[in-house]
Amino acid sequence: MSIFAPKRHTPGFHAGDDLQAGAALRLDGVRMQAIETGRSRLVVTALVFLLAFAAVGARMVDVAVIDRNPPKAHAQPQARTDELQMERADISDRTGVLLASSLPTVSLFARPEDLRIAKVDVENAAIRLVGVLPELDLEETIERLSSGRQFVYLKRNLTPRQQYDVNNLGIPGLLFEKGERRIYPHGSLVSHAVGVTDVDNKGVAGIEKRFENALKESREPLALSIDIRVQTIVRNELARAVEEFSAVGGTGMVMDVRTGELVAMVSLPDFDPNDPPAPTDSSMFNRATKGAYEMGSTFKLFNTAMVLDHGKANLNSSFDATKPLVFAGHTIHDDHALNRWLSIPEILIHSSNIGSARMALDAGTEAQRAFMARIGMLQAPPLELPEVGAPLVPSPWREINTVTISFGHGLSVTPLQLLAGTAALVNGGEYHAPTLLARAPGDAVPAIRVIKPKTSENMRQLMRMVVTDGTGKKADVPGYEVGGKTGTAEKAGAGGYRKKAVLSSFIAAFPMDAPRYAVLMMIDEPQATKQTFGFITAGWTAAPAAGRVIAQIAPLLGLMPKTLPIPPTTKGIAQSKGGREVAAVE
Repeated sequence: MSIFAPKRHTPGFHAGDDLQAGAALRLDGVRMQAIETGRSRLVVTALVFLLAFAAVGARMVDVAVIDRNPPKAHAQPQARTDELQMERADISDRTGVLLASSLPTVSLFARPEDLRIAKVDVENAAIRLVGVLPELDLEETIERLSSGRQFVYLKRNLTPRQQYDVNNLGIPGLLFEKGERRIYPHGSLVSHAVGVTDVDNKGVAGIEKRFENALKESREPLALSIDIRVQTIVRNELARAVEEFSAVGGTGMVMDVRTGELVAMVSLPDFDPNDPPAPTDSSMFNRATKGAYEMGSTFKLFNTAMVLDHGKANLNSSFDATKPLVFAGHTIHDDHALNRWLSIPEILIHSSNIGSARMALDAGTEAQRAFMARIGMLQAPPLELPEVGAPLVPSPWREINTVTISFGHGLSVTPLQLLAGTAALVNGGEYHAPTLLARAPGDAVPAIRVIKPKTSENMRQLMRMVVTDGTGKKADVPGYEVGGKTGTAEKAGAGGYRKKAVLSSFIAAFPMDAPRYAVLMMIDEPQATKQTFGFITAGWTAAPAAGRVIAQIAPLLGLMPKTLPIPPTTKGIAQSKGGREVAAVE
């Protein structure tokens, strides 16, 4: 029997268990090591973030609390930025509304020599090009690409999409030129004032032409005196009148009588400067400043002011209008003759040609000519536009001219001259040169005294009477004391005046106790309608348009209407038997 007995196994114990236990211990160790590593990394990451937030916080405190450096000045909204600096400065209205600006653009041009060197099929290239730019003419494009010139334009001012499509064609010799395009956000609304540029971005009309160099040298917007709100109202009402009376055109203007600033200037027909017509198109003609017209009875305002300022007559003076006036072979008559002596107020209220002629003869030819020169009727006004017309002055100036000029014939002036002259009659007697540039608050306004303050006061009274009792009743606006004068002048034609072709005008100012603005509405060749009972005179055509303009612009310009009396609903107060007051109903 062997002294070494075989080893017995303990129940439940297996021979490989010790190996498994060792492996488990090693796995736990790896896990613990991984966890520790992760913890370490999280701590490091947290520290990094903590340091970053601390740095940001410290910088914020430094900027907000500690930093004493003044902040950089912000550019004005209208000013250019270095990143988008255009060749021409913007043009704005008096309130900062943009009237003209420039946008970056590209133009497509070709180098025909490069196409030849690259052996490009010109006809095929032209077909492909017209495919993405259908506004190009195929034959003309082929001709340009085949020319021997070094440089030819194919299309100006491409859109970004058009540039992409052309570039995608991959045709050698087609290149792009950076430039800028002038845009006019309000289209035709201010076309005659702002003007337009040509394809080379050069001003060819209006303010764009007059300030060509200044717009290129400045980065600040050029502020005009125009108020786009007032401009819109004037244009709308003028267009309404032109359409209503089937007229060939018209003019509407508003002027600040204290500064000479033109707050609105409209000439119809007008044009869209974003797509201008040919320079010879009639819509390019500025009737407000360029056309010289015989202004008819509106000139009786100047005639009356001349006589009153001369000192030989006053508001109580009378002149013989009992019968037509025969002078130098011409017969002067009144449209609605009263056939009696008329006072100066009556002559103006009833628009008497006879009375006006006798007033002018009484003052004399030299006095009339001197007064017309003083009030700005004999020279072109110094307005900041290239399109300013000169008056047509009689030479020699005979007595017959004195007679006809007294009622608005024989001396042709621009509507702008009429407006500026009337402003001087009502503002206390000082002439301010009309301007399209906004005056800064506090700026000195150049002025020339043309009539006495007392004469101006008398003229305000007379103009108010024309509206309340005379031919301008349809221009009255309750609460604003409108004053003015109508004028209906037959237009000159071959062999004399044309009876059915008239220029109807209404010149107004308001409020007449302290005038702030003058308004002119002129309609060229209005046609009679049923609503006017066949009349084409200014009282039926131009005066209502002026009244509508004043009613709308006065509140916009900060003028409050005067308190109007409440119409009575009773004719009196009657006593009842019980002593109580009761209304006596109409």
